[in-house]
Amino acid sequence: MTKTDISDLLTIMKRLRNPDGGCPWDIEQDFSTIAPYTIEEAYEVAEAIEMDDMLHLKDELGDLLFQVVFHAQMAQKKGHFTFDDVVTAICDKMTRRHPHVFGNADYRDAEQQTVAWEAQKAEERKDKNQNTSVLDGVTPALPALTRAIKLQNRAARVGFDWPDTAQVLDKLNEEMAELSHEFVEAGKGSDNEDTIVEEFGDMMFVYANLARHLNIDAETALRSANHKFERRFRQVEMLAKAQGKSLDEMSLDQMDALWDQVKEQEKKNSIP
Repeated sequence: MTKTDISDLLTIMKRLRNPDGGCPWDIEQDFSTIAPYTIEEAYEVAEAIEMDDMLHLKDELGDLLFQVVFHAQMAQKKGHFTFDDVVTAICDKMTRRHPHVFGNADYRDAEQQTVAWEAQKAEERKDKNQNTSVLDGVTPALPALTRAIKLQNRAARVGFDWPDTAQVLDKLNEEMAELSHEFVEAGKGSDNEDTIVEEFGDMMFVYANLARHLNIDAETALRSANHKFERRFRQVEMLAKAQGKSLDEMSLDQMDALWDQVKEQEKKNSIP
């Protein structure tokens, strides 16, 4: 394999976007059309890490790097900045935010360093905008669950937070009761669909807060639940097929019986 470096990737990207002989699809793209791919690649990196698949991770990191190069090439074409500017900016930022490594600051532990990191970020945001909020910088582009936790963490820095987990559980029970009430009202003919959606959102927001108080990564926990459901459902499909049936031919009770069979088998095999 020929040894390459970042300059080779930059050259490839330049050729792909060259109106004279480049790739028509790549030439037509702009920041907004590429952004969804950038997000998708970041998730695929996370999935490779979760699956502990290092070969896959290598490929996905390359795909994510390509996204950075893609955005940088478009920005250079419009006269905004270059890839080198991106590298310079992140090097400056990391040096500035790690004074305990590149300067004279002395932090006792990782927690103290994290506090200092966030304080530095807050100062940087303040320098950019005098009308600041502690919630500034939590981008709306984040997945809703992740953003909820980040917003809550920001508010907690100024003391806007429940002091213990029991109060979060009380709030969760309150929100569930409100959702249940609206659901019952809908059954009586009330036109409250918007209220049900709002109450469900409130309940999910408190679930995110509960995860934060329990020091659980909510996204990771939900991904794990997704993987578990998918694994078990596929096993149910296989068991049904072994019986010469498809799931749409079976009753819910029959499918539940297969589901319980899969769970019991996983328990015997110590599969979480």
